[in-house]
Amino acid sequence: MSRLEIADDGFRLDAHPFRIVSGALHYFRVHPEQWADRLHKARLLGLNTVETYVPWNAHAPRRGEFRLDGGLDLPRFLDTAAAEGLHVLLRPGPYICAEWEGGGLPSWLLAEDDLVPRSRDPRYLSAVDDYLGALLTPLRPHLGSNGGPIIAVQVENEYGAHGDDTAYLAELAAMLRRHGVDVPLFTCDQPSDLARGSLDGVLATANFGSRAAEGLAALRELRPRGPLMCSEFWIGWFDRWGGIHARRDPADAAAELDTLLAAGASVNIYMFHGGTNFGFTNGANDKGTYRPTVTSYDYDALLDEAGDPTPKYAAFREVIARHAPVPEDPLPPAAPKAAYGPVELTHTAGLLPHADALGAPATADRPLTMEELGHAFGFVLYETDLPTRGPAVLHAEHVHDRAQVFVDGQPVGVLERENHEHALAFTVPRPGARLAVLVENQGRVNYGPRLRDHKGLLGHTTVNGARPAAWHSRALPLDRPDAVAYEPSDPARPPVGPAFHRGTLTVDEPADTFLHLDGWTKGLAWINGFPLGRYWSRGPQTSLYVPAPVLRAGANDVTVLELHATATRHVHLRDTPALGATEE
Repeated sequence: MSRLEIADDGFRLDAHPFRIVSGALHYFRVHPEQWADRLHKARLLGLNTVETYVPWNAHAPRRGEFRLDGGLDLPRFLDTAAAEGLHVLLRPGPYICAEWEGGGLPSWLLAEDDLVPRSRDPRYLSAVDDYLGALLTPLRPHLGSNGGPIIAVQVENEYGAHGDDTAYLAELAAMLRRHGVDVPLFTCDQPSDLARGSLDGVLATANFGSRAAEGLAALRELRPRGPLMCSEFWIGWFDRWGGIHARRDPADAAAELDTLLAAGASVNIYMFHGGTNFGFTNGANDKGTYRPTVTSYDYDALLDEAGDPTPKYAAFREVIARHAPVPEDPLPPAAPKAAYGPVELTHTAGLLPHADALGAPATADRPLTMEELGHAFGFVLYETDLPTRGPAVLHAEHVHDRAQVFVDGQPVGVLERENHEHALAFTVPRPGARLAVLVENQGRVNYGPRLRDHKGLLGHTTVNGARPAAWHSRALPLDRPDAVAYEPSDPARPPVGPAFHRGTLTVDEPADTFLHLDGWTKGLAWINGFPLGRYWSRGPQTSLYVPAPVLRAGANDVTVLELHATATRHVHLRDTPALGATEE
């Protein structure tokens, strides 16, 4: 049993003074076969605890479902942490932010137009209650009170930046208790939001990445007694498409950590290891302009995206050793990286011609949102017939998030939410021509007042000022890129519009590698059906991390969905990533 207690002068663990020295490691951003490696490196750093969020939308992609399998096998992760001798801070939300799709809130909540998330709306609280019941029942054996590694559980997440309804937080805390959580609860907020986001009887903690002394002083002003803790000590940052790759000087971050630990405070380093937004799981920000987050969640963390220690790891280990025990074990060497070279993608399949194999259409007098189609991630394809030939203007009131427009299969333009675009002019070649609009969900907003982020064509969509009589809306989850029929590529007749490209990578011994897409424009990639994530020539990131467990000895299927065009039939597997330029 490992029971954490909160005393006036600090933490106690099993009645002994205890300082939490923790690092953030999200199991859902790391291949499960690599959990043990990352957790071992956490202990070697000198950490005694790891922290993880729990993404509600990943575990419950549809109402009434709950998954704890594969990369979402949280009990297995907890067992692995315990085997390494690490405690766990569990942050189940229901809202997590985390630069994760929708902040972890499931998209099916949006099917009810007036439901208010992060509030006492009874429908929201009922859904949260179901979620916490499904999550916490199998986790009870893993609570510290039952001999497990979980020593504390967070209530909500940075709620003070969102609202000030203390009764809402109290209801969530009561839910956690009703579902068997008998370890300490805590809240976390940025220093200026502490009063709004804290709850009587619950440990308050602060989030900051600099001015540590000021952050701790704000926390002490709110709570004159009890432990001081920074629950998110930000040591890097995330990247967005079209931006730069974030970097922070290791010495600067380490100096702030030293200040924090010298004050006697506990800490959770955010991030110890960032990992990857595999598939469609990246979030987005919208402070007047929509900005989607990239696939890599490297975060300039202590371990890089491939799990190797960085110079910042060494700097932090030295600081931690001044204040807490650090194992004398030598650090393991970097995991092997392979440069497998070029892979020719020899077969293709157009997306639009194979739409029937990817999803069934629903007909209505307007475009249906992804949420109305019961669709969380990926794309939606809208089609309608144009009655007359000649000049035309398509106007979409709201494009969420990126629309590629085709007439009779020919691309005529793109509308981007990020660029505040709404109208597109083109020529209709014949009466009855088919208008197709392929809309990509580039990531639901994960922070701020715009969390209710529906996807697709929203509001009024018109052609020459008139609404088409019928729209066919087709959800394309793209969870099975092998569902389409591939044919040998013909260099003399490259595909027009979005197309899947497939080839074979032969491997003698699997190792970590990086998929580089030189000459490709925008799309997604899979290896052996595993979704590596999105790529975009806009950068900063121009490669995708391929975990060694995704590969197998022998033949491996490489699939790329290119949404626009490519000047090459090859992709390259290299032993180094390309995460983009920095400000330095």
